[in-house]
Amino acid sequence: MSDALLIADGVHKTYDMGRSQLHVLRGCSLHVAGGEFVAIMGKSGSGKSTLLHILGALDVPQQGQVLFEGRPVFAPPKQRHFYAHALDVLSGYERRRIALRRRAFGFVFQFYHLLPELNVLENVLVARMVGASTCAWPAQRRPARKDTLAILEHVGLSDRLKHRPAELSGGERQRVAIARALVHKPRILFADEPTGNLDAVAGDELMALLKGLHAVGQTIVMVTHDPGIAARADRVLRLEAGVLREG
Repeated sequence: MSDALLIADGVHKTYDMGRSQLHVLRGCSLHVAGGEFVAIMGKSGSGKSTLLHILGALDVPQQGQVLFEGRPVFAPPKQRHFYAHALDVLSGYERRRIALRRRAFGFVFQFYHLLPELNVLENVLVARMVGASTCAWPAQRRPARKDTLAILEHVGLSDRLKHRPAELSGGERQRVAIARALVHKPRILFADEPTGNLDAVAGDELMALLKGLHAVGQTIVMVTHDPGIAARADRVLRLEAGVLREG
């Protein structure tokens, strides 16, 4: 697929479990075109979150490769680090992974991971502060705040700017998390069971928001165990026995 924005090719992931090994991914491959909404379904424990983390450069596969815009995300297998390493800053591949997570990829998880001591505006604005130098931030602060206010209005939270997470409903907290993921204008939004912690009404509202983002060109890769949620995507893949299959 020549227009693929994201490609996974033969991705394997194994975890050491004492004297045994758990083979979670056994050669997963997929292509995601720009502007596409792809859902990956799988049972609990099937490895779908692990796959999403690898696609989003949060985790490292033992074998296989992920390409973003035609360039490899991970170092060749013999050069890969599977845990944070003090010399990662010297590796071009590791610096690229960090840059992708900061600028090209956005993440939404089942649990919101908001900072309880910050209000809504601050929780989103902090995502723009990450990676900005102390010297550069004063000049960036005003446009970053403008972008933050715009995305919070888009997700329907302009009247909740000063509220802290404990003062919000589950659906509102997840919309804060989406705004935080979008504030740096990512090329791909990765969503890991985004409705899994919400009731049916809040889940429907959240999916309507994701569909609206997709309608204006946002590329989305989502994992879920819910067939009704997966059906909202353009294309559904199933993760079974460590391998992706067309749904």
